[in-house]
Amino acid sequence: MGLADASKRILLGRKLRSSQLGETLLPKRIALPVFASDALSSVAYAPDEVFIMLSIAGTTSYVFSPWIGVAVALVMTAVIASYRQTVHAYPSGGGDYEVASVNLGPAAGTTVASALLVDYVLTVAVSISSGSQYAAAAIPFLSGHEVLFASALVVVLMALNLRGIRESGSYFAVPTYLFMVAIIGMSLYGGYRWAVGTLPEVESAALDVVPREGFEGPLTQFAMVFLLARAFSSGCAALTGVEAISNGVPAFKRPKSRNAASTLLMLGMIAVTMMLSVILLAREMGIRYVDPHELDRLRTAAGDPMPDGYDQHTVIAQIAGALFADFPPGFYFVVTMTGVILVLAANTAFNGFPVLGSILAKDGFAPRALGSRGDRLAYSNGIVFLAVMAIVLIVAFDAQTTKLIQLYIVGVFVSFNLSQLGMIRHWTRHLATEKDAGRRRKMQQSRVINAIGLAFTAVVLVVVLLTKFLEGAWITILAMTAAYFVMRSIRRHYDRVAKEIAAEETDKVLPTRVHAIVLVSKLHKPTLRALAYAKASRPNVLEAVCVSTDPAETDRLLAAWDERRIDVPLKVLYSPYRELIKPIVDYAVEIRQANPRGVVAVYIPEYVVGRWWEQLLHNQSALRLKGRLLFTPGVMVTSVPFQLQSSAVALEREDRQLTRVRPGDLRRGRVTSEEAPDRVRPRPPRQR
Repeated sequence: MGLADASKRILLGRKLRSSQLGETLLPKRIALPVFASDALSSVAYAPDEVFIMLSIAGTTSYVFSPWIGVAVALVMTAVIASYRQTVHAYPSGGGDYEVASVNLGPAAGTTVASALLVDYVLTVAVSISSGSQYAAAAIPFLSGHEVLFASALVVVLMALNLRGIRESGSYFAVPTYLFMVAIIGMSLYGGYRWAVGTLPEVESAALDVVPREGFEGPLTQFAMVFLLARAFSSGCAALTGVEAISNGVPAFKRPKSRNAASTLLMLGMIAVTMMLSVILLAREMGIRYVDPHELDRLRTAAGDPMPDGYDQHTVIAQIAGALFADFPPGFYFVVTMTGVILVLAANTAFNGFPVLGSILAKDGFAPRALGSRGDRLAYSNGIVFLAVMAIVLIVAFDAQTTKLIQLYIVGVFVSFNLSQLGMIRHWTRHLATEKDAGRRRKMQQSRVINAIGLAFTAVVLVVVLLTKFLEGAWITILAMTAAYFVMRSIRRHYDRVAKEIAAEETDKVLPTRVHAIVLVSKLHKPTLRALAYAKASRPNVLEAVCVSTDPAETDRLLAAWDERRIDVPLKVLYSPYRELIKPIVDYAVEIRQANPRGVVAVYIPEYVVGRWWEQLLHNQSALRLKGRLLFTPGVMVTSVPFQLQSSAVALEREDRQLTRVRPGDLRRGRVTSEEAPDRVRPRPPRQR
């Protein structure tokens, strides 16, 4: 095994056969943390964003926070119910893209795809950046190096997902469940202390918030509605990631649709419970929370500004700090699990993006490389591409969550709207032909659910566009537009190529003449083998061609050619400027022009070597020549390999790889008990 193969094996694990795809399917207990970590992690920042927006008008507006939480919960409930219809109707994994494409047309499908692709990249960037901020707050030496730390986390997540969806899900299941335990446990304990009247205040309760300039006095009705709309749109970040389950239905164990719908229901119940609990506890415990870039708006009880270097802890951290003031392990458990889930939330995108990319590749809207499975049956190219784009965003926005969050949720609500509209048309189309009363009743109920979902998501989309457009949402819209036109261009290219290469009757006509050229640099075994192979192909004309850059060397070649009495004519192409490639290409073009209905066959002797560094020492001119000849019409290029002795090294390496018995081969039935001893290389005796 070579160094590259060994490194790949250590990082990614052993290769899996295509027949082992069923072994990678997920049960519900693993699918929930795999696909729901993004939506669940929003509990860590969605309440913060709600209070930040409300703080613009001062602390008096915090009274509306529970109602905003309820509004977000209603939207999430409607969306969850709608997507439960989607996973039953379209279990193939296309999700919103398939629904829009089938029911609204390719343009709508491409719009949804562009929105989701951009949103997946933002999911990784936002989650990892937020996690790096938590880490920097807890580990001082990371402060100032958040970008580097966040980029490293993206690389680690990429490597884990390249190992396969089931294996990465196993890694992430425990931390996700521990986060649920931490938040729900904290909420239950806080609710108990609230009920008995011992609920403490958070550390910022004694502070005051100065309204932002222009919001000092009583607000007009329009200003208050706009403020609440901004807070609502920020809170709707809690809905991101909900659509990932509909895109990942093929990854579930059978029955796939039922298991996906059950996981969606569990996700909705848990996410709504945690979000509302955090918002209610924060308000009752007197939270005072502003934009981290506007800490000068905070005032002490005496009305003085906060001292330099004041560290504003997150909403969850303040709640946990107050509730577990006498039990520090409880505080550290909550904060640690929150930071971990923010990092793992990016895993939802690492599962959704590659699957969507593979579907787009299959439909011709993305490079076909995105549809290829890697050694571990994951869509490796999609995983790597997502990681690279996320790192670009993290570096561009300096890993600042408050900057990235403004770009968020626009894409996902575009896909929500088109998906719900597509589902309404889906049920309407099926109702037109369905005669069974029971099935019609279920379809009508599903259509009503999707109509309610469309109404809610349409309102949210309008609110988001009105309140976030100038704050950064325009960048997302621009990125979506660019992705849309790129995908349409890729599809046009594939359609044009398919039309161009379509077989026709005239393609079966044989060429009138085959003019074969064997390239010669020296008279040795590779040259003689290439001549023999060219003769065996029986061309109409066969000649050897040598490019002369050294007259003395050319004279020696001609003498050796005559001495061996080779019956193939040797033509010398003189190159006064010592070029090797251009004279051959020009000569092939001349032959082709002289006989346009014929072909020119160029035979190139090549060395086959066994070590990577040997490839740097041989075949460089041949590679450049082939690259030029490929663009020459009517010219066919044939490589005639000659195996050097070092090639046996690579062959032996492959043989050892194929015949070596690995741990677990006997248990998995890959070898029998009789074959195993013969295929295991005996170990040398231990020296004493």
